[in-house]
Amino acid sequence: MTKPVILVVDTNRSNLEMLSQELGQEGFETIVAASLDEMDQAIRGKQKYALAIIDISGLDKGIWERCDPLHEVKVPFIILAPQRSQITQRESMKHGAGGVLVKPINTKELIEHIHTMLGD
Repeated sequence: MTKPVILVVDTNRSNLEMLSQELGQEGFETIVAASLDEMDQAIRGKQKYALAIIDISGLDKGIWERCDPLHEVKVPFIILAPQRSQITQRESMKHGAGGVLVKPINTKELIEHIHTMLGD
């Protein structure tokens, strides 16, 4: 059985590495992107993703247009936000997010959310 592949986007490399490691321990394979350009390359590549996790901290409003291709190819995604915000919630849902989690992230809650979105 192949491991589900998750695209993880975060401009903070230490957070990116830590989340990737935690997901790996849960049986997921990860592809990481530390910038919008890397995210674009990952999405345009041939890799099929089961899910994407996108931390919007440090990213500009261009992130929302980059979420659209994920939604178009039916890759569910979760937004990680630095704070609770109606604007973030609205933009996330408008562009197809399956949920918004506010940081600091409870890893157990994130894993449960992933399993729910993947139908496990």
